[in-house]
Parts: sequence; C-alpha cells; structure tokens
Amino acid sequence: MSEPGLRKDITLWGIIALGAGTAIGVAIFSILAPGAQLAGPAMLLSMLIAVIPMVLFAVTYAFMGSAAPVAGASYEWSRRFVHPFLGFTIGWLRIASSTSALVLYAWVLVQYWSGTVDLPAKPAMFAVFTLFWALNTLGVSLVARGQALMVFILLAICAALVVCAVPEAEFSHFSPMLTEGWSGVLAAVALMVSLFLGIETATEVGEEVKDPRRTIPLGIALSIALTALIYFSVAFAAIAVLGAGPLAASEAPLLDLARQTLGSAGEPLILAGATVAIGTSLNAISLIFSRSLFAMGRSGILPAAMARVHPRFGTPWVATTTVYGLCLLGLLLPLDLVFLFLAVSIPTLLKYGATSLAATRVVTRHKDLYESARFRLAPRAMLAWAWAGVVCALLVLALGLGADWRPYSVLVGWFVLGLAWYALRRRRPPVSDTPE
Repeated sequence: MSEPGLRKDITLWGIIALGAGTAIGVAIFSILAPGAQLAGPAMLLSMLIAVIPMVLFAVTYAFMGSAAPVAGASYEWSRRFVHPFLGFTIGWLRIASSTSALVLYAWVLVQYWSGTVDLPAKPAMFAVFTLFWALNTLGVSLVARGQALMVFILLAICAALVVCAVPEAEFSHFSPMLTEGWSGVLAAVALMVSLFLGIETATEVGEEVKDPRRTIPLGIALSIALTALIYFSVAFAAIAVLGAGPLAASEAPLLDLARQTLGSAGEPLILAGATVAIGTSLNAISLIFSRSLFAMGRSGILPAAMARVHPRFGTPWVATTTVYGLCLLGLLLPLDLVFLFLAVSIPTLLKYGATSLAATRVVTRHKDLYESARFRLAPRAMLAWAWAGVVCALLVLALGLGADWRPYSVLVGWFVLGLAWYALRRRRPPVSDTPE
C-alpha cells in the first residue's frame, strides 16, 4: 500500500497570505526607528530601493516554482539541479535558522503581551509552540485559512493606522528629505532588505498548491506588491505624524503613532497587530520548516520517517512533530536579538543564492522543465537574472560579517556536525527522488 500524498489545498490567496505574512512580522514593529536614524525621511527611498534585490530573487523563485513545484523546494532544487551536497547544506543550515526564528518570534510575541499581562516567558512560549504544532498537524488547509485570517486582520489594523494618521499629518516633516544624504539612504537599504525576507515562502509547499505553475508566480508577485504597499504606507504615516527625529528616537514607533492618532484605543490595537503580525510569521515558518524536513526525509538524507504523511490529515506529521521538538529544545537557548536575527538571515541568503544557481542549471540543462514553466524570461535574460541573484546573495552575506561574526562561527560549527551526518547517510538509497 503506497503512502498517502500531500493534499493540494493552498489557493492563490493562501500563497499571498503565506508570503506577505512571513515578511510582515517582527520587522514592521522594529525597523522604522533604526531606518529613520540612518536616512531620516529618505528612509522611504531606502525602502523603495530595497525592493529591487527582492524582486531579483522573487523572479527566480517564480520561475522555479512554475517549472518544478515541490515540497521543500529550496532543498530539492539545490539537490536535484546543482549537487546533492549543496541541497543538504541548504537544508541542514535551515534547521538551525528556522529553530532560531521560531524561538525569536515566540519570545518577541510573549514580550509584547508581558507589558499588559504578567506572563512567565518560557511556559508562554511552550504554549505558543504547542498551538502551532497542532495547527500544522491538523492540515495545510487549516493553516492556510488561519494565515489568511491573520493577514486580513493585520491589513485592517495597518489601514486603520494610516487612515487615522491623515488628519494629524504634517507634510513639512518631509522637507528636507535627504537630511542624512545619499550615504544615509544607501546605508538604510541593507536594513530595509530584511523587510521582504520570506516573500517566496509559498514555493516551499509547491506540492500542496492548486495549479502551482500558474498560481505560484502570480502569488509571489502579489505578495511583494502587498508587502511593499503596507510597509511604505505605514512608514509614510509614521514620518508624517511623528517626524523623522522623534521616530528615530522611539522605542515603539507604531505604538507612539497609534497613541497620537487613536488615543486610548491605540495601545490595544497595536498589541493586537503585533500578535497577528508575529503569529503569521510563526505560522508560516512552522509550515515551511516541516516541509523542508519532509523533503530531506524523502530524499534519504534524514530518516525516512520524516516523509510519512498522516493518512487522515494529509500532513507530514513526523516532520511537524520534529519541528515542535526542536522548538522545545530551543527554549534552552539564550535570547539575543541581534544574534538570532543574523542566525536566521545567513542561511536564508545562502538559500536564495543556491536557488538562483539552480535556476541557471534548469535553463541550460533541463530544457523540458524550462519550456514547461508558465512563467519564464527568455533563456539569456533568465540566465542573467539568476546569476545576478547569486552575486547579490554573496555580497549581502559578506556585508553581514561586519555586523556580528558570532552567528557565522556558530553556523560553521553546526555545518561541521552536518558533514559527519552527511557522510553516514549519503550511501543510503532515497525513499523517492520525485513526488508522486
């Protein structure tokens, strides 16, 4: 009797909710103040420029998602089209980064609530992890519907903030615009790129998407547009109401904006917004993490049990439970925001670079897949676009060394452990090289 397959329950709106919900998480509540410190009102220009590298990666992901939709896509594409070891490297490092991301987001969520309710941090984080484990075990359609609902609530809250800011707006706050010069604008770009990380999330669940060759590219494009609109609108409102100077000095810029525009209703609104925004990221990361482990189990590089699908719910329940266990182990980690943010972003950039490299191989060596893609550029244009993504990922990785070298060293240590595991597992035959 064959194993049950993953259910195709994710629609276009589910893809948009996964992409935008992953990107619009902690960053919207934490990045406006440092952005204003670096660039002043011209932070808005930095935000627009930051869209460019993410469009670079998004086009490549849209092409690959259209050509070869598969669960655990970043791992599978690197493994199949470049080299099994590169795929393993991407998947192995993402175990560390995804665990760090879930611990980080759960902790930030609990901290927001601790200002109102006295919560013990780690027991509350345990409850958060248990909730998302249950959601991800019960079915991808439930996860997608929950994600869509949370994104809808987040959009409503952001819209309320922007609309209520109009009567309080002082457009003199935008003059002069370049208070910190173009050097400040460019310095803020590196920060603003992090706003869009995760926009490609839906490609990781390609086997669970309805009509993926059409839906994934369209969903990624709409996710970027929606995310950019939300960030730009909220940032514009914050500068117009507070001014760049007070915004730069604020410890909670959206809370200050809400208090000035909404009065006593502002604080509970922002608390609700923070809960929903961080919840969407936790939901999406939990889903994608489990699919990466599922793909690694199916290929044989992790135990085959990871590829088991629940006969009733159609979810990779062993992989999902493993994610839950890793999160509980993550409760033992010390909480350092800068360290954890970098531990998340380094493997993500490696993933982007590896996917871009895989795209070059699909164009040059897999003409059938290239031709089957609903979304594709001309061959030479697609190659140039993909190679630009490789270079861009490497450049941003190099820049990160100047911020904090410690996450790099820890990830190198984790990678060395992975080498030993890879040596033990590589000779075992895969459960299945391709999805049924």
